[in-house]
Amino acid sequence: MPEGHLVHRYADEQHEALAGRVVRAASPQGRFDARPYDGRVVEGVEALGKHLLYWVEGAPPIHVHLGMRGLFLRYDDPAAEPRKGTRLRLATGEAAFDLIAPARCEPMDERALAALRAATGPDPLRPDPLRPDTAPATARDTVRETVRETVRDTVREEAVRRLLAARTPVGAAVLDQSVWSGIGNAWRAELLFLTGLDPGARDIGAEAAGRLWDTAVHYLALGRDAGQVVSDPGAPDERWVYKRERCRRCGAAVRTWTLASRTAYACPADQHLQTL
Repeated sequence: MPEGHLVHRYADEQHEALAGRVVRAASPQGRFDARPYDGRVVEGVEALGKHLLYWVEGAPPIHVHLGMRGLFLRYDDPAAEPRKGTRLRLATGEAAFDLIAPARCEPMDERALAALRAATGPDPLRPDPLRPDTAPATARDTVRETVRETVRDTVREEAVRRLLAARTPVGAAVLDQSVWSGIGNAWRAELLFLTGLDPGARDIGAEAAGRLWDTAVHYLALGRDAGQVVSDPGAPDERWVYKRERCRRCGAAVRTWTLASRTAYACPADQHLQTL
C-alpha cells in the first residue's frame, strides 16, 4: 500500500497539473460516474494521510484511497489511449492522469467528508493546513507566518496527545491512522529506529513522542520529494532495519515479530523499550 509520502507526491504533482484548469473526466472502466466532473474546473488536489481528495467546482469532492493495488499513470499526451481497467481519467490539454485499481473512488458528501477528517489523525506531511505554494513571500506576510507556526505547534501537540492516549505499543499506535495518518510499515520501522524506540515500547512520554513526530515530519518530507522511503539522506536507497537481517548501523541481528498484523523490525542494541 502506498504510504503517505507517495500519496502526497501524487497530490502535489496533480495539483500542479490540474488546479485552475478545466478537465475532461471519464471512466473507461465504467465503474465511476464521471459526468458531474466532466468539463469543470479542478480547484485543488489534497492529500490527507493515505487519502486523496479532488476538489472540483460545482461538484462533490472525489475521494480516492489506493489500497494495496491502486496506482496512477500519467500521460503527457492526453489523447493517449487509457487502459481498460482505468477507473477515472482526468485530462487537460497538456496531460492526463489515469487511476487504476483503487480501493475507493467515490464522490463524498459533507457528512462523509467530516467523518473522514474526524477519523484521520495528524499527518506529518500536513503540519499546517496551508499548501506550500501559499507560503508567505513578503514581509507583509509576517502575521500569516506567525499563524502558521502557531498551527504547527497545535498540530504537534495533538499528535503527541493522540500517541500517548493510544495505550498500545508505539509500533501499533503509529500504524493506527486515527492516531497519526500516512505512516505504513516501512516508515514505522525506520522512524522508530531513528528515534531509538523499540516498536514494543509503551508509555514513552511526551518528550519521546514529540521527538518521534518531529522525525516523521522531517523524513517523510524527504521521502515525498524523493518518491521513496528515505531514512538516511546520505544513502537514500538503504534502510537501517526494514527488511534487513542485520542492523546497518551496528551489525546486530534485526529482531522481527508480528505487531498490529504487520512484521515489526528492531535493532536490539540501538532501540529500547524504555526511553533514554
